[in-house]
Amino acid sequence: MDGGEGMSTAIDDSGRARTGRPRDGRPGRLSPRRIRALARAELTLLVRNRSALFVALLLPVCLTASLKASVEQADLSGTGISVGTAVLPGMVGMVLMFAVYSTLVGVYVARREELVLKRLRTGEADDLEILGAAALPALAIGLAQSVVLLTGGALLLDVGAPGRPDLLLAGVVLGMAMMTVLAAASAALTRTTELAQLTTLPLMLVTFIGSGVFVPLEVFPDRLADFCRLLPMTPIMDLLRSAWTEQLSGLGTLRSLAIAVGWTLLAAWTVRKRFRWEPRR
Repeated sequence: MDGGEGMSTAIDDSGRARTGRPRDGRPGRLSPRRIRALARAELTLLVRNRSALFVALLLPVCLTASLKASVEQADLSGTGISVGTAVLPGMVGMVLMFAVYSTLVGVYVARREELVLKRLRTGEADDLEILGAAALPALAIGLAQSVVLLTGGALLLDVGAPGRPDLLLAGVVLGMAMMTVLAAASAALTRTTELAQLTTLPLMLVTFIGSGVFVPLEVFPDRLADFCRLLPMTPIMDLLRSAWTEQLSGLGTLRSLAIAVGWTLLAAWTVRKRFRWEPRR
């Protein structure tokens, strides 16, 4: 079917739709107008979903107390990390996992099962506009929560402003990009909206236990810590924590950036190859 800009859509043998090029051979352009309209519609749907709002807005805040208690039980002596500099990155990590990743897996699966994604692809919007616009409300909520929690936490825990705000910015931006693409990749493996809560559990559990969200990796045995640094969220946590502790060297910063970008690209490849735009039969 042809859209207003000449975009064509086809369905391959596996049931995955794919977008063609405009008839003049030029690649399609992202439309701010379409993205705003799609994001506005998605925000309306998200506001009406009370369970999704609870997960996105309240759950990270509610878990802050347990995060602080967990950090206080760990032996941080000799690590160069205080309770405050361990808790603040953990807050952002919970926001990324709940407000962004978990929420978006549910969004992508629900819109696919409701045939919303399939209908959108028969119009002018291309794949990136559809998936990106659907993610914007969750990303906006996650960003706002991160700002509020970091500001309030820094004041309450007497941590002060980060000495490396560039690492803080890099951690938040890369974390949100990674969680968005990982959510789309997880949605590709999720058959129904009911299963969305289960398919998010493996990454969430691995992240909370092994990526330094609740307990910094500096208290882990060296070999275990080295392995855990290869997990998706670990480089994000290292960047965020080093914004205050400044423990990452130049090489360590590049290594964290490379691992984060690598996981993001791998997830993007999975989305490109496996994401389905209509219900799985």
